[in-house]
Amino acid sequence: MERKTQITIKDIARELGISPSTVSRALKNHPDISSKTKEAVHELAQKYHYKPNAVALSLRSSKTHMIGVVIPKVVHFFFSSVISGIEHVANEAGYNVMICQSDENEEREITSIQTLTSSRVDGILASVSKDTTDFTHFKELVQNNIPLVFFDRAAADIKTDKVIIDDLEGAFIATEHLILKGCRKIVHLAAPQNLTIGTKRKEGYIKALQKHHIPVDESLIIKCDNREEALVVMRKLYESGIRPDGVFAVNDLTATGVLKVVKQFGYRIPEDVKVVGFSDGFVAYVTDPTLTTIDQHGFEMGREAAQLLLDRINETIENYSPITKIITTNLIVRESTGG
Repeated sequence: MERKTQITIKDIARELGISPSTVSRALKNHPDISSKTKEAVHELAQKYHYKPNAVALSLRSSKTHMIGVVIPKVVHFFFSSVISGIEHVANEAGYNVMICQSDENEEREITSIQTLTSSRVDGILASVSKDTTDFTHFKELVQNNIPLVFFDRAAADIKTDKVIIDDLEGAFIATEHLILKGCRKIVHLAAPQNLTIGTKRKEGYIKALQKHHIPVDESLIIKCDNREEALVVMRKLYESGIRPDGVFAVNDLTATGVLKVVKQFGYRIPEDVKVVGFSDGFVAYVTDPTLTTIDQHGFEMGREAAQLLLDRINETIENYSPITKIITTNLIVRESTGG
């Protein structure tokens, strides 16, 4: 058979000398079809790269077999690894993925949700922008029975599924590591407190200090969650006479700004100042020194979130009870803390 750009069930049926309906049932592993026929159909489908016709599937099932994803920034290694996990699960299940970027902006996030719903996606995965304070657009999705799963950054008050990491425990582990390395004056560069990750990571930092009987100094907790802000904040700290011996940054990119300023002021890492980030993205491997950080397991988060969304799409949910899946974090020790 001459290979076509898009092979159909009829083409497979013609080559094997069976009916199109038999091919269709064999592809779905129907119990009435013999193992020999199933094997022949699947082998030919794989050989010619058969893919179900998305439009036909949509018409038959009232589904588009498309899921939407809203992320804050695609350039972050963490979010790109989450997307890889999402696509891995979605594509295996015959779903396509439509990605929108909010660029950490509430209005763009709202527009993204409108774009996805207008495209009739079967469900939406979302990580909330750090500028978002009104979650009405997400509440409307739930009210309209559009499956919604939050990942990483979730709106706490919305009754829907979530896949998150244990931010509190991760921050506790990071801060305690600094304490066990001898640090007592530890700066926490924090995420905005309207985000759950911001409040939980701050709680974890405070919990570690309290466990080791170190007074909490609010002046050492500073809203700063990107490299540019870190360059400014750390300079101001040193210029004001504050000399931290440890820094726990809310993410790796913020930590890179810390490393730069510490060295600019003539201090050594890790001898004088120890630094821990959060994410374990590519940047953690290429900094000088390499960065101790908390691994967020982005690919695993993406897989879990996508599977949870597909489960919601493909089942009739009665007495809806939201699920929160928590991904366990772990510390990766590198040179920035003397690893």
